[in-house]
This record gives sequence, structure tokens and C-alpha cells, in this order.
Amino acid sequence: MTATLAGLLAGTDANSFAIGAPGRAWLTYGALRELAARVVEQLHSFGIGAGDRVAIVLPNGPEMATAFITIAQAAVTAPLNPSYRLEEYSFYLEDLKAKALVVMAGYEGPAVVAAESGGIPVLRVETRPDFLAGQFSLSGPSAQASSTAAPGPDDVALILHTSGTTSRPKIVPLLQRNLVASACNIGASLALTPADRCLNVMPLFHIHGLIAAVTSSLAAGASIWCAPGFDALKFFGWMKDAQPTWYTAVPTMHQAILSRAARNQDVIDAVPLRFIRSSSASLPAQVMLALVDAFKAPVIEAYGMTEATHQMASNPLPPRAQKPGSVGLAAGPKVRIAHEVENRLVDGTGEIVISGPNVTPGYEGNPDANAKSFFEAEGERWFRTGDQGALDDEGYLSLTGRLKEIINRGGEKISPLEVDGVLLDHPAIVQVVAFAMPHPKLGEEVAAAVVLREGHTATERDIRDFAASRMADFKVPRRVIILDEIPKGATGKLQRIGLAEKLGLAAQ
Repeated sequence: MTATLAGLLAGTDANSFAIGAPGRAWLTYGALRELAARVVEQLHSFGIGAGDRVAIVLPNGPEMATAFITIAQAAVTAPLNPSYRLEEYSFYLEDLKAKALVVMAGYEGPAVVAAESGGIPVLRVETRPDFLAGQFSLSGPSAQASSTAAPGPDDVALILHTSGTTSRPKIVPLLQRNLVASACNIGASLALTPADRCLNVMPLFHIHGLIAAVTSSLAAGASIWCAPGFDALKFFGWMKDAQPTWYTAVPTMHQAILSRAARNQDVIDAVPLRFIRSSSASLPAQVMLALVDAFKAPVIEAYGMTEATHQMASNPLPPRAQKPGSVGLAAGPKVRIAHEVENRLVDGTGEIVISGPNVTPGYEGNPDANAKSFFEAEGERWFRTGDQGALDDEGYLSLTGRLKEIINRGGEKISPLEVDGVLLDHPAIVQVVAFAMPHPKLGEEVAAAVVLREGHTATERDIRDFAASRMADFKVPRRVIILDEIPKGATGKLQRIGLAEKLGLAAQ
């Protein structure tokens, strides 16, 4: 198998199911390969070939999955969030130097307006009710045919931007071989086989869904049932229809699913999951244990980021232990701890660094960021993740938090994850995010936003007293904000950075 997406799909049984969706017949691997050949030919007729960048703005679902997999066999894919505004599309299309934009037939939203004002051709995904899940054809303006050379292992397959919470988003190019390495790493961690089926509820403009759900399943010859996004009210109906062996999600999604698990016990019993996977944010130990109890299945927490083509570490499958609060063992790349300032590896707590074939070659057009993020030590090239953590005696990795999110209270460093863990033990609290708020003398002070369980009550004083009985005084939140909902990012992750400002605490 060559280390390309085309090579990844080459040997799978043509009659095996690949892509499914609500109310649609299954797309087989044979049909997926035929679709890829047709899409590649159509792109060439539009003047698009290897190295050209194609922005994709499609709703979550089977067409987004197949568009990514097929377009990446001819060109560079750049999925964008369908919820962006005009200004954001204008920025990203220009920043990417997009050669074309792919949207659904009939879509005339801000992505098209941005593309047309930038002189970027718009290609339309056309589908019909009788098409198999994910089947489509492309229409667009014809152009001088491009080179028909297929992308190789060292060609860029996928471009994503970092979230850019504190600075201009950075461009992360991921090579064909990066995608293949990561898909195979995830498949090995989860022991995926053609008998497995993933119920995908993750957005497919994000590395988690693209690689952990879609590409790793295809690498194993398994199947993916593509939901049209995440909806806790529909999850168990989808589970009944899809008959999955697993699903992967972020912690906030797991919590929403848990809130409806008891009333859907019949579905849980009828569709036993082999495992549940969690990634993209730290899974509170309380949520992990509640999932195990509800689904009677192991919960595999993994640790990922865009620059690593998703997975870096993963809790192992039984019979090895899943440690609540740990993101598991190195699962693909080498994982070590580095000094947070000096370019050297250390023991104990420090910045988590990785090295391996799934790691991006570097940020595009950003030598300063590359100089800060990569260094050589012990014969390896290491990437700084920006996360603080430590490895235990068995090699399990625990995170303290993002280095930028560690709260510095007058020189005392406080892990927001530790504060989260304590407050989640309060019987009235269902969700919490601790964060730094400015303080005129200490620099930063601890604050926390919480959501209360339905039917429960608690005051700020109650919650602070509870925390004070379980942790040192300097770690106790000085402000507790009780909310109906905590602000989340586009992929469902709770946002710590900038939360003080959003909640009107920045000037205090």
C-alpha cells in the first residue's frame, strides 16, 4: 500500500459497506473507488490537480465525508466551517490561496459571495434522492485541463487552520503520508476490523471527525454511518438505525448523550457498543465513569491535535487499564516531556512533545512559529504541543492543561483541569470550566463557570465552600458564574481563553 489515500482504499473488498447515512442505501468500497475516479477526472477537467487547493463548505453528512476522501485523491482539501460569516470566508479563502470552492447545488450563502468576489470558481456537489449515501457529481466552469499526475505520499492532502484563539490562525498542512500514518495508528489503538461501524456525529471540517471517524474506518475496511451533525435528541434513534460498534465525540457531546441514556436503555441493550471514544478536550473522570456505567462498554479517551493529524496518545482497550483522568499511552508518535523554555527533554512535569510520521512538517509561511514549535533532541525532531503534563511509571500521560490556560495567581500555578475535577464532584453541578480572570495585584485569579443539573440548586457561596473543603485556598475560585450554558467553540469544546472577557470579568 502506498502512503496515500488512494492507496489506503485500494485493497478493500468492493462489496463491503463504506459510507451510510439516514434513509440512504449504503455506498460500497467499490462504488467509493468509482466515485473517486470520477471526481478526480472532473477536477482535472476544471483545471484542478495535485497541489491546487480546494476549499470545501458542505453540511455534515455523507457527501462531506466522500468529498474529502475523493477530492484529496486529486488535489489539496481545505474544509471550512459552514457556520462562518462572509468576512471569515473572505479571510480563509485568500489565506489558503484556494483554486476553487466546493458547495452543495443551490447554496448561495456567504461562502459563494466571498469566492465570487475573489474570482474563485465555484464547484457544485449535485446529488439525487436515489443516489447511494455520499454519491455525488461535480459541476462547474470548465477550464484548461490540469496535469493528471496523482498526489504522492509527500504531497499535501489536507489543510486546516489552528483555532487562533489568541493570535492569527496558523496554516497546518498535512501530507498524504501524515493522514495514512494517523489513520493506521488510530485503527491499531482501537483494533478496528471490517466488522466495525462508526456512528459519526463529529463535524467534518475538523481533524477529529475527518481522521478518527472517517479515515481510520476506511483504512480498516470498516464502515461509517454519517449523521447530519450532533443532536442529542436524535442520537439514540440514529444508534438504532446505524447499528454501530462505536462512536467518537467530545466531552460536551458525551454529557448530552448521558442525559438521555436512562430513557433509551432499550437501544443501549439492543445495540451493544464495543467501545466509546472521547477526544479533543479532557474528559472529566466523572463523565468517563458515568459512560461506562450507562453503556457497559469501555471508554477510550484519546489525546489529539491538528498538527499531529489528530491522535497522539490513547487509553488502551481492555484488558489493559483505562485510567480516568489520563489520556493514555503513546499511540503512534513518540511522546515525551520537554522543558517549557529550553529545547531539551526532561523528566517530571513539563511541555508535552511528540515526534513521528503523523506530525505536520511545519506551519506554512510562518518561520517564527516553526522556530518556537520544533526542536531537535536525541536524534529526533520534536513538536511542542503547547500542553503541560506528565507521564506516570506505566507510561500513561496526564494533562495539566494548555500552557496558555494555566492560571498564574501571583506566582502560584493552578491547573484549570484540577479545579474542574473538584467542582464536578458537587452533586448540583453537571458542567464546569475553570479559567483565569484578571486581578489588579495577583495578575490572575481563579474563576469558574458552571451549569447546574436539572432540578438542583446551589449558590456561588455553596460551590466555593464545597471547593474550599477539597483544595488549597489559593486554588478555590474567587468567582463562580452560574450559567444555563457555557460558551463552546465550533466543535463543541468548552472555551477557557477569552471566557473572562465574554462574561464581563475582564476589567475586575
